[in-house]
Amino acid sequence: MDIHTFISDWIATSNSFNTKKYLDFYLADAVLDDPSVGSKFDGHVGIKNYFESYFIEYNTHTEIVKLEISEDQNNAYLEVEFSGSFSEGNIGGTFDITLKDGKIAYIKADLIL
Repeated sequence: MDIHTFISDWIATSNSFNTKKYLDFYLADAVLDDPSVGSKFDGHVGIKNYFESYFIEYNTHTEIVKLEISEDQNNAYLEVEFSGSFSEGNIGGTFDITLKDGKIAYIKADLIL
């Protein structure tokens, strides 16, 4: 799997607000931990709620700033810039991603304040 392509496609899908396609990037039992909103989101049901609440509702678009991939190709660190209808207008963010079987198994999302 080409992780650069996977991450680029994941971000493009996020920006298209296609919930079903977005969830296809995650394992069914994936966990998304986002301390900036104070919650963990479990499985497709939780991640769907997160995506619809914080991306679709706020018209959030994401641009990749930096991507670092571990030597074992199982982990990635992503810095992004978010823009949307939230009060800051533009804000930085990070994703620490763990991949398994060609999908996201765990992701820690946070804002750069």
